[in-house]
Amino acid sequence: MIESDEIEKYKTARLKGGRRVHGKKGETRETGRGVKPATVNRDLACMKAMYNYFISLGVIVKNPVAKVKLLPENNNQTRVLSFEEERLYLAACGQPLYDIAVLMLETGMRPDEIYRMKRENVNLVAGFVFNPHGKTKAARRKLTLTNRAADVLKLRMLTIEGDYLFPSADPAKPMPSADRLHNAALELSGIDHCRLYDLRHTFCTRAVEAGVDLVTLAALCGHSRIQMVLRYAHPTEEHQVKAIRKMEEYTIARQMEDIGMAATVQ
Repeated sequence: MIESDEIEKYKTARLKGGRRVHGKKGETRETGRGVKPATVNRDLACMKAMYNYFISLGVIVKNPVAKVKLLPENNNQTRVLSFEEERLYLAACGQPLYDIAVLMLETGMRPDEIYRMKRENVNLVAGFVFNPHGKTKAARRKLTLTNRAADVLKLRMLTIEGDYLFPSADPAKPMPSADRLHNAALELSGIDHCRLYDLRHTFCTRAVEAGVDLVTLAALCGHSRIQMVLRYAHPTEEHQVKAIRKMEEYTIARQMEDIGMAATVQ
């Protein structure tokens, strides 16, 4: 029978280097890199449910996971590129990374949504791209193109053959990842480390700072709940100061308006 202290050891092992990857031939291997606390917690939740099931069948009498505490989760990463960092990064990008980066910065699309983009889902006349992928209805959405994004897609539609606008070596398949190209661009640009996904964070933060409301931003990002947007939108201190000044100006204007109305009545 597995005891609680053995599960505690499992938690530690997973955090330090219990990440497994699957090879092309079905084999698995340890990467030597740990996983996030959230991943360990999902493992524990699965084990707990399994033990509860066997308890209900009368096979066992106690659940060793019941006394094991979940790990604190703090997976939010808030890296947002400045406009200068964007300029340096894009200058270091080759193709197709440059186009992928521009589309992420201009539309907030996820990397895999761009990889799987097909020409049939792009309507340059109407100025939008439709993303048919995603587990939820919100993820399957129509996105309006900025002029910059439209120019990128127009050129790709003219120069790329096949259905996928970002194909792999096999034109019938989409490219699997741009992470290798991204890491090379980071090294060449000299900017602080960021993930490719952080370009989506950057889009969301800039949208909030430009005055886009959270309901609209959630729709643009493909989220079904506003709460999901909060982890992407991180207004800068400068923006927060401007927000307070704007509210202050509004309050003073209304107060002066009320004073004027009161004087007129008298």
